[in-house]
Amino acid sequence: MIINSNALVRKLHAGGGRIVLSVHGKKAVFSELSSTYPLKLLSPHVQGETALVYLLSYGGGLVGGDEVDLLVDIEVGGRLILLSQGSTKVFKSRPGRRLASVKSDNIQSVLLRHDSAAMPSTRQILNFHLAPKSALFLLPEPVTCFRDASYNQAQRFYLQEDASVVILDWITSGRMSVGEEWVFSHYHSLNEIFLGGKRVAKDVMLLDNEEFGVRFHHRPLRERLRPYSCYAMLILYGPQIQSVIADITARYNDISVFKTKQPDPLIWSLSPMDSAIQGVVVRVAGLETEMVKEWLKGALLGLEAIVGRDLYRRAFP
Repeated sequence: MIINSNALVRKLHAGGGRIVLSVHGKKAVFSELSSTYPLKLLSPHVQGETALVYLLSYGGGLVGGDEVDLLVDIEVGGRLILLSQGSTKVFKSRPGRRLASVKSDNIQSVLLRHDSAAMPSTRQILNFHLAPKSALFLLPEPVTCFRDASYNQAQRFYLQEDASVVILDWITSGRMSVGEEWVFSHYHSLNEIFLGGKRVAKDVMLLDNEEFGVRFHHRPLRERLRPYSCYAMLILYGPQIQSVIADITARYNDISVFKTKQPDPLIWSLSPMDSAIQGVVVRVAGLETEMVKEWLKGALLGLEAIVGRDLYRRAFP
């Protein structure tokens, strides 16, 4: 189901998108679902109070100079799953290409540092507002940056009381099949969670093939990040997913650490966000993307009881 009225689209700048999800009775309903090139929103499924939206891009990826600005409102009691079809591909920046302006105040100067008219960056700004007792499950495929690509992303989550979020943010080393391994130019991802107006979590990942302030012994990303080809960050917060948090925490407490000569195929860590353990931050690194995906599928299996088996299998087939 695509809701894309011309009246709504005219209000959006290039690359803009808006999702408003409400609940009528016991069924999720989109009050608004609209987007403009290069962003495309598709909702093929609504199951009770839970709705599914795919974040797509025309042409199968984003190119240097593309800008996406998505605003999501989930009203009281609504549940939204956001997925992507295949990895988010970021193609090589094209020198001299004119930027399509989003004219958004949300794009901060830190995201502009690595951008210029000669080498435009791809940018994504996503803002989520969650009403009480609502939930967001942001479970896209990983970002894959092609050679020399530059990518900036900022995701902010504004939660009201009793709202819950599951946020997956991950990146692969690139197209290893053609010899591209950590050879993109720049990757910057920011995630912030606000509860009642107060920031309760902030995570930043910056990968750059330039080592700023280092004059000697420059090491390319490939050397700094090997042997792993996929890195993932997972944030879980809120009352609706406490059982999932408890399961992952128990798994982490059972880990035995041994010193080995060879790196483990997959490593992961867990950090509580607060003393009450209302939320946790999980970091995962794997030799292969499929290893990380299988680990995530098992770690988040408890979500099946929340969103239903069918919707969970769409995220993790």
